[in-house]
Amino acid sequence: MIGTDIAIDLGTANFKMYLDGTGIVVNEPSVVAVDAYTDRIVAIGREAHEMLGRTSDRIRVIKPMMGGVISDFSLTDAMIRHYLKQVSTSRVFMPRVVVSIPGGSTEVQKRAVVDAVAANGIRKICLLEAPVAAAIGSGMDITRPHGSLVVVIGEGVSDAGVISLNGLSASRSVPVGGAAFNEAIIKYVRKKFDLLIGEHTAEAAKRAIGCAYPMRKLKTFILKGRDLQNGLPTAVEMNSDQMMEALLEPAVKIIRMVQTALEETPPELTADVSHEGILLAGGGALLSGFDRLLSKKTKMRVRVLDDPQNCVILGAGHTLHAIDKAKFDPKNGNRATPLIAYY
Repeated sequence: MIGTDIAIDLGTANFKMYLDGTGIVVNEPSVVAVDAYTDRIVAIGREAHEMLGRTSDRIRVIKPMMGGVISDFSLTDAMIRHYLKQVSTSRVFMPRVVVSIPGGSTEVQKRAVVDAVAANGIRKICLLEAPVAAAIGSGMDITRPHGSLVVVIGEGVSDAGVISLNGLSASRSVPVGGAAFNEAIIKYVRKKFDLLIGEHTAEAAKRAIGCAYPMRKLKTFILKGRDLQNGLPTAVEMNSDQMMEALLEPAVKIIRMVQTALEETPPELTADVSHEGILLAGGGALLSGFDRLLSKKTKMRVRVLDDPQNCVILGAGHTLHAIDKAKFDPKNGNRATPLIAYY
């Protein structure tokens, strides 16, 4: 395993790691639990995620990635170091790394990612935009002079990118994703039912009856929380039509972002996209009916990619063989590969 190349997806919801020749070896929640008194890290990943909303004042549960970017550098560094130790047994020969990033990342945000990874002794770091990674992970040939529109709906950010000749010809991103859906559910339930629920409950409800388009058969889900009128524990029933009403606002924001990306796409590539349709990736792509709503608003075919939750990390993993071709030139890059070397 010495010197093995690694792909990393620094997701807002999950930290994923792909090992060359092995596949996905890490898929854990991007959550860190810290002792507020000593600043000592108590838990990382799934164990920390189980503590969300269930800790004492002494333990703080923090998500170091917010909106697709690093919000806490030291905890992100600790999380990367923790998982690198799991896959690397050598401190002498450190691996080369490909990291997927949101398509709309600024230079400052890119540098923060590079610095966080480089702090762990990595000898070469290459960045790859999430829409491009998703396209590669789905088996698409991105080297052709042909436009393909890929939309990645993550936890903290959604990206739309028109891909041609190993790169993005047009791209847009918006800080709306799975977390925004959960927040919308919490706000709706509070306003509609005078019920206070937590993030875990909102996530469970979204998975059970979440939809962006009317379901053929009405579904229901029992929400358990605290009654805001008397402060006592209570439960209410929510149906899929009410859920659709709750999720409409963040869903429309993502659709407007896609429409803006289409407006900025060159005419020839727009013709390609119109013929091929829109491809959906990311965990948010699994939201029932979102593909139908997007198709209705854009008047284009929409298809959810196979394994949408993992196609970004798989795509990053498939580009590991191209690390040698990546140039240390963030501004110009290299047309021979979608990777850009930063370190």
